Order: sequence, then C-alpha cells, then structure tokens
Amino acid sequence: LPPDLATASGSGLDPHITLRAALFQAGRVAAARDVSVTDVEAIIEQWAFSPGAFPGQDRLVNVLELNLALDGVQ
Repeated sequence: LPPDLATASGSGLDPHITLRAALFQAGRVAAARDVSVTDVEAIIEQWAFSPGAFPGQDRLVNVLELNLALDGVQ
C-alpha cells in the first residue's frame, strides 16, 4: 500500500497523490467506470507531473484533474 493512501496531508486538503498511489487504484477505478485498466493507466501517466527539480522525487497526480480526464473517456 502506498503510504499516501494510508495517511493524510498536514491540512487534509492536498489534491495530489503519488503516481504509485494512483496506479495502485487503477483496477478499482476501471471497474467502477466500466473502462479498461490500460485506458485508466494511460490517463494516469498522462496527468502525472514532477513537482520540483529534485532528482528521484515522486511524480504526483492531481486527483480532481484526473477524475475530469477520466470523465471524458466514458
């Protein structure tokens, strides 16, 4: 389980999760939306970004933007 799925941000309002956390949930999201896991993973990868200039830093995904992108698939 990716750590950010088991913990909350300091404010509890962070709209981002790590790429690893998003991919971890791809199967469940695909089933709920009745689309292929491959399509969901591709959209997750498309919306992932690097937040800073530090090498090795986790890529993030904005959950709201991801959900809006997934809405366009159905």
